Amino acid sequence: MNTLTATVLENEPAIRLAFFLGIFVVMAVLEMRLPRRVLTQSKSVRWLNNLGVVVLNSVLLRLVFPAAAVGMAAFAESAGWGLFNYLDWPMALEFFLVVVLLDGVIYLQHVMFHAVPAFWRLHRMHHTDMDFDVTTGARFHPIEILLSMVVKFAVIAALGAPPVAVIVFEVLLSGMAMFNHANVKLPQKLDAVLRWVIVTPDVHRIHHSVIDYETNTNYGFNLSIWDRIFGTFTEQPEHGHEGMTIGIVKFRDKKFQTLPWMLIQPFIGKVEEYVINRRQWRP
Repeated sequence: MNTLTATVLENEPAIRLAFFLGIFVVMAVLEMRLPRRVLTQSKSVRWLNNLGVVVLNSVLLRLVFPAAAVGMAAFAESAGWGLFNYLDWPMALEFFLVVVLLDGVIYLQHVMFHAVPAFWRLHRMHHTDMDFDVTTGARFHPIEILLSMVVKFAVIAALGAPPVAVIVFEVLLSGMAMFNHANVKLPQKLDAVLRWVIVTPDVHRIHHSVIDYETNTNYGFNLSIWDRIFGTFTEQPEHGHEGMTIGIVKFRDKKFQTLPWMLIQPFIGKVEEYVINRRQWRP
């Protein structure tokens, strides 16, 4: 293990926490200064419960996977596992490919969490938030978080991803989730340029529409190319960003915004809404 890898492993929790808090504060301030929509629910209630999920997930991940994704990368490197441990490619190229390929995997994983009813049960907790702001980007069911980590472990091992590239990707994953879920109004011309490369808040907000043919588009979290390549990109919501409704029809009761109900949502009712194999295509 080289010195850089050892340093990354030793400081991984502090690095991720520093970036999370920094980006969270920046986006929260921008939401106050440049709001895109008027929020409809109690912000204090939503933030208390959404951030409660963040704390729960963080503790659970550390208990189940103490070394996290970067630990798997270090183990694969030491064991000589994975594609890039057999190829003598420039580090910069490997770094770039790891970040892009992991981004694509998360896109495909997201699609599957909508397409498979059992997975949708878990993922729909993210969509039952009836407002859309920076805390929505961290509102995921603990079981989904654990499954996502298993997927990342498998891909990291198969690629032989350098640990530094993995920690950069993990920071991007967290930071972009907060950015593209933020209730922020970007200048229209800036958004028009950025959306060709990355997922902006106006792009991803459509994915949280109550209308199913909008929900099942714009799956990307960082690069917008995947939605464009696979034909799942929607440019604008039917009712406009100010007029669109956020959430899921069957979960409009305010109790579903509280942590206990959020955690049991996967076990409530039948799964008939929003999954791709029942999708109503745009006329």
